Amino acid sequence: MDPPFNEIYKNLLFKQITNTENNVPQIPFSFSITAVVEEVELPLIDVSRLIDGAEKEREICKEEIARASREWGFFQVINHGISMDVLEKMRQEQIRVFREPFDKKSKSERFSAGSYRWGTPSATCLRQLSWSEIFHVPMTDISDNKDFTTLRSTMEKFASESEALAYTLAEVLAEKSGRKSNFFKEKCVRNTCYLRMNRYPPCPKPSEVYGLMPHTDSDFLTILYQDQVGGLQLIKDNRWIAVKPNPRALIINIGDLFQAWSNGMYKSVEHRVMTNPTVERFSTAYFLCPSYDAVIECSGDCPTYRNFSFREFRQQVQEDVKKLGYKVGLPRFVNHLY
Repeated sequence: MDPPFNEIYKNLLFKQITNTENNVPQIPFSFSITAVVEEVELPLIDVSRLIDGAEKEREICKEEIARASREWGFFQVINHGISMDVLEKMRQEQIRVFREPFDKKSKSERFSAGSYRWGTPSATCLRQLSWSEIFHVPMTDISDNKDFTTLRSTMEKFASESEALAYTLAEVLAEKSGRKSNFFKEKCVRNTCYLRMNRYPPCPKPSEVYGLMPHTDSDFLTILYQDQVGGLQLIKDNRWIAVKPNPRALIINIGDLFQAWSNGMYKSVEHRVMTNPTVERFSTAYFLCPSYDAVIECSGDCPTYRNFSFREFRQQVQEDVKKLGYKVGLPRFVNHLY
């Protein structure tokens, strides 16, 4: 069932690794596995008020969403319109798929080629290794798939309801940044977004290896459904904090594109997943992304970032990961004219 982590990465796992090793670039500070000060609950927002609430309640809810996006870059939503039945079925289906033998998963044709991924092929040290396996599934793989399996129908339902929630949140954030816009419904159409099913197997060196390396998301916003194992951490006030799981809530986080589009008003915050020595962890994420040709235009008279296309951004991220072993992201697109 598990990918062959121990076999493929044995040289990294069973020898002393230091940043002075030949050909290993300097690792960012945030990649050090430091002690977490506390476990916290993210801001919790009842988004049913956006639909059912009176005008005053709707405005309070919008402000809570905007404030959490400015101050945290992360928040939780309840009464979000995605039924617990759909979420539970999604969890059961992904567990079933990940429990298949490794050879079957890695050669699966249920999704497009390259959808199944594990580990970090470019890793040259433990800090660059992600102890996880994923199915990275473009929305077109779901909607165009005529194989009416329980997995496909469950993913379709989860994706459709996540899409509706993502549009709602994006439009609120656009309004509160002073940019009422049809941008998201025009540019972030179904075939440009994707789902990612994640599994984090038990890890023999949890103090040294990440489940998922520190990173920011290369999208507008992400909707995450996770189990109750825990392990998600984020940076708040220059320190790592652990996110306390809430079985009723979905986690929302701001991506790089929203930070640029809002001229830094909303924060794309670095986050990571820690490994567990005995328990596996599952999660599913929906990513709101534009078409590759969509241009991200920073708002304001003094834009922090220059205009760039999503294609250019993705290519730069891939080049940095290949060359450095980690993503640089938005600092590559700072506008030096201001």
